Amino acid sequence: MDHHYDPQQTNDYMQPEEDWDRDLLLDPAWEKQQRKTFTAWCNSHLRKAGTQIENIEEDFRDGLKLMLLLEVISGERLAKPERGKMRVHKISNVNKALDFIASKGVKLVSIGAEEIVDGNVKMTLGMIWTIILRFAIQDISVEETSAKEGLLLWCQRKTAPYKNVNIQNFHISWKDGLGFCALIHRHRPELIDYGKLRKDDPLTNLNTAFDVAEKYLDIPKMLDAEDIVGTARPDEKAIMTYVSSFYHAFSGAQKAETAANRICKVLAVNQENEQLMEDYEKLASDLLEWIRRTIPWLENRAPENTMQAMQQKLEDFRDYRRLHKPPKVQEKCQLEINFNTLQTKLRLSNRPAFMPSEGKMVSDINNAWGGLEQAEKGYEEWLLNEIRRLERLDHLAEKFRQKASIHESWTDGKEAMLQQKDYETATLSEIKALLKKHEAFESDLAAHQDRVEQIAAIAQELKYGTPRTEKLLETIDQLYLEYAKRAAPFNNWMEGAMEDLQDTFIVHTIEEIQGLTTAHEQFKATLPDADKERQAILGIHNEVSKIVQTYHVNMAGTNPYTTITPQEINGKWEHVRQLVPRRDQALMEEHARQQQNERLRKQFGAQANVIGPWIQTKMEEIGRISIEMHGTLEDQLNHLRQYEKSIVNYKPKIDQLEGDHQQIQEALIFDNKHTNYTMEHIRVGWEQLLTTIARTINEVENQILTRDAKGISQEQMNEFRASFNHFDRKKTGMMDCEDFRACLISMGYNMGEAEFARIMSIVDPNRMGVVTFQAFIDFMSRETADTDTADQVMASFKILAGDKNYITVDELRRELPPDQAEYCIARMAPYNGRDAVPGALDYMSFSTALYGESDL
Repeated sequence: MDHHYDPQQTNDYMQPEEDWDRDLLLDPAWEKQQRKTFTAWCNSHLRKAGTQIENIEEDFRDGLKLMLLLEVISGERLAKPERGKMRVHKISNVNKALDFIASKGVKLVSIGAEEIVDGNVKMTLGMIWTIILRFAIQDISVEETSAKEGLLLWCQRKTAPYKNVNIQNFHISWKDGLGFCALIHRHRPELIDYGKLRKDDPLTNLNTAFDVAEKYLDIPKMLDAEDIVGTARPDEKAIMTYVSSFYHAFSGAQKAETAANRICKVLAVNQENEQLMEDYEKLASDLLEWIRRTIPWLENRAPENTMQAMQQKLEDFRDYRRLHKPPKVQEKCQLEINFNTLQTKLRLSNRPAFMPSEGKMVSDINNAWGGLEQAEKGYEEWLLNEIRRLERLDHLAEKFRQKASIHESWTDGKEAMLQQKDYETATLSEIKALLKKHEAFESDLAAHQDRVEQIAAIAQELKYGTPRTEKLLETIDQLYLEYAKRAAPFNNWMEGAMEDLQDTFIVHTIEEIQGLTTAHEQFKATLPDADKERQAILGIHNEVSKIVQTYHVNMAGTNPYTTITPQEINGKWEHVRQLVPRRDQALMEEHARQQQNERLRKQFGAQANVIGPWIQTKMEEIGRISIEMHGTLEDQLNHLRQYEKSIVNYKPKIDQLEGDHQQIQEALIFDNKHTNYTMEHIRVGWEQLLTTIARTINEVENQILTRDAKGISQEQMNEFRASFNHFDRKKTGMMDCEDFRACLISMGYNMGEAEFARIMSIVDPNRMGVVTFQAFIDFMSRETADTDTADQVMASFKILAGDKNYITVDELRRELPPDQAEYCIARMAPYNGRDAVPGALDYMSFSTALYGESDL
């Protein structure tokens, strides 16, 4: 059977320019280079079988070493060679070799066994090139390229960082030797001082590379530097063969790179998770600390003594609810989101659930938050009641001040008059006059009820008989007495009226101010009668004047029965007349204020009655989106994000309502019949809405993470959603234990208490007593997960460690990026096996720990 070698058909790594027919006229320089390179290449393999060749066209003629070469490089056994020395035996052996090459998918055209047996040098070199291509180069395929291009691409990538190297082909690009040096330096920088090499010294460069490769990389010297430098265009096949040896020498490094990449991926997951754990712990601590500081302030119900101080407290509380608490609501929400995302990522990367440190569980934070809201609950109510109480007290104090000053002006001088002991030296007629004067005073006093007992005692002493006096004086005396008796009650009425007209009032509704206005109108209606009484009293006084003038009676001074003069009566009357319009004005102003208050109430009520239901509706809609099955998870996510936008855009309306609420509080309005919503209702609803939308978005994002990590289809997702919704009996978006048990049973799980408890510990690691949709999908799909494992990571470390049971600091730093190398060095325990060397690190326990208890 005759094989022929056709260069056009040896796969696509041969270009037409390398036409063998042209090669039959092989350039003597190329032939020399090929012979040297191919011989060295064959020997690098044959020596593993304890033999070698000296002369390429002589030593393969009997086919024995040729068969041996193929066995070494393929790792397979060929048919038994024939040991005879005759030409026929040799042809048979060479044919066995050619058949084996052909069986590996290589079409051999123009190469026949006879030419090889006859020692045809061109044919022999062609056959060896075919073997090199098939066994040393064909498998080099970088990113779906052909072998030759794959090898070229590998060279270009590895030498890319070297500015003075530009590999474009397998001939002149290598002439200055820097390409070979760069390949070595890239993989083993310690072997070549690359910085000292000069582009204009190719001989030194080539010799450096070839010597180092032979000495340290086990690559035999396949070419002479002089041959390469001395040829216009070095032989492509020779260079490719040489370069492929470098590729194979460093393919161990390729394996290490793959191993390092796997480790990097795993470490990156751990580092990210640890960062999330640290963030969670810090956020939890900060939040708990803030709650701890805030609660005592809300629980402190020590009242202030002034209205101003209490209103400052109300102002502070408003700031707390509007400025300080909302970001904390967001932090709490963020904390729960971080926690859920972290747990999802841990589950997806095959790590155990995260257990926060003592007292920092989500449930601990919820409890603390509950305590905060409890402390907050009665606080505003208490503040408003205190302000109301102080308003009442201020009002009473004002009332007291007014009444006291009026009373003081009345008592002024009265006491001195009573204490005069003028009756001790008086004549009888004077005593009689004193007695009458005292009677008049007593009627004046009736309204004031002061020191009655003391006065009554004096009155007892005055009860003595009196002699008769002249008729005229008697008449005047009668008139004086009548004046005194009528002037006193009228004077009291005027003083009462002045007091009422100046009385401060406190009202909270239009009805109350209308009551006061009605009373005032009724009072104004009595004024004409009062004026008549005033004129009558002044008339009595005028009678006396007439008698005195007519009869020229010698009067001994003023009316002895009263100190109230006509001027005083007129003065007070004038004052009453002035106070009436002032009272009108005050009542009108208060009426306007109450109307404004009512406007404020209506304005707040109208807005609150829109905002409250809007929040409620949005909450329900979000709940619906998150359990519906319309479209993909991405559609849900977009839908929810649009919702989030519309919710955030609603914020100005909440702020406006806060502004109205502040006006209401500053106007001391405490009730509002136009709405059932208080500002606090709205605030709480708004906070819940923001939290719910953020949490729901996060749930969908986590579902996407899970779906992508586990390759769940949309149909499967919809099936999961349908069965979850079916068993979410209370429609809360969660299943309680009983719902979940029913769901499992419906899917054919047959389990006892212990098994159910075990499953619950997986789906509800935080022991909340509920199963979320996220946990449900995780559970349903956890069998299929293709996750990395501790064993895979261990195997990767073993490659980096060059198959040792331990790894060194230097190896870690050489093979991994700096931060990940340091991460390992900081966490790996010392290795204590028998084969340990100083500084050996235990990558096995470290790999296991990566998947063990997450511990900060």
